Parts: sequence; C-alpha cells; structure tokens
Amino acid sequence: MNMDYNLRMKKKTKALYGELVRKSIGAAVLIALGDFALLKLGDPIGPIIFTFGLLGVCYMGQNLFTGKCGFLFADKIKFWDLMIILVVNLVAGYLMGVLFSFLDTEVVQNAISKVANWSFSWSFFIKSILCGVIMYIAVYMYRKGTPLGIIFGVPLFIFCGFQHCIANVITMGVAKSFSWSILIAVLGNFVGSLAMWWISRDAGKKAP
Repeated sequence: MNMDYNLRMKKKTKALYGELVRKSIGAAVLIALGDFALLKLGDPIGPIIFTFGLLGVCYMGQNLFTGKCGFLFADKIKFWDLMIILVVNLVAGYLMGVLFSFLDTEVVQNAISKVANWSFSWSFFIKSILCGVIMYIAVYMYRKGTPLGIIFGVPLFIFCGFQHCIANVITMGVAKSFSWSILIAVLGNFVGSLAMWWISRDAGKKAP
C-alpha cells in the first residue's frame, strides 16, 4: 500500500514539475516573439506589439517570472518553484534569442547596441525595480478582468527604458553575448513586484 502511494506521489510530482517547466518555456517563447518585434520595429510600434507577449502569457496561463514573483505570498507559490520558472525562462529565452539571431542582421545589431548600454549600476537597478512595479500592476489588473494594465503598462516600461529581465536575456541571446546586469534586472524586478504587492495588499478591502 505504501509503495503504491509513494509511486503515485512521485508520478504526480513529476507531472506537476513537467507542467511547470513546459509553461515556463511557453512564457519565454511568447516574450521572445514580443522582444523580436521590439528589436525589429523600434519605437513607437515595437513597444505596442510587445504587449502580445504578456497578453499571451496571461491568457494562455503560462509561467513568467516577472508575472509570478509579485504574487509569491498572495498565491502561496513555493520559492523553489519560482526559481525553476526563473531559470527555465532565462535559458529558454536566451536560446530563443540565439535562434532569432539567424533571421535578421539588423535586429542583431540593434540587440548588440542595447546590451552594450547595460551596466552594473544603481540606475539600472532602479529601472529594474520600476519595471517590476509595472509588471505587478499589469498582471493584477488582468486578474481583475481587464487587459488595460498590459496594453498600457508594457509600452510604458519600454518607453521609459525600464529593465525586464526575461526580455533582456532574450536580447542577449540575439546579440550572442552576455551581461551580468541580468542579475540586477532579476533582483530589481523581484523587489519592485513584491514592493507593489506589499503596498497594495489591502486593495479592494472596504475601509472600516
């Protein structure tokens, strides 16, 4: 009996983590499509088209680190699961970027220029925090039944030059390069999202 129960639990756990990884890859693919459009089209059309990526993530129920980290406590997400989502997003995103690098040399040059401007700085960290704030608000609004947070929020953080860690790693893949600024972007997105959750955690509750 115990052996059968343990076997069932192992199969269930394997299936759950398989789904976690699969949906994390799906999120990376969707954001990569948006990022390629951004690199290809530039302002002002690129940031608008980029919204396709996050809309797809939300409507298809995919696992995007920047869409999940702000809900770590609210949704009782296991920290280990969040780390798996992050790692899969980063690896799959970079590989998608490398794939896209074979499609358009102009896009590659645009990506190289972007990566060259990223730095290990307080300014970059603050821009990452502010992107996290916007991402939390965008996903929160989607959960409340409106895509407007995504439609306006994504172009907002792009036009402002805020830093999104998964989009950044995709751009690195397109450029076939690497910048340690990705660590700052991850931390900043995480801090910004959680800070916005903490600030707004009583939203919707009636005042006494």
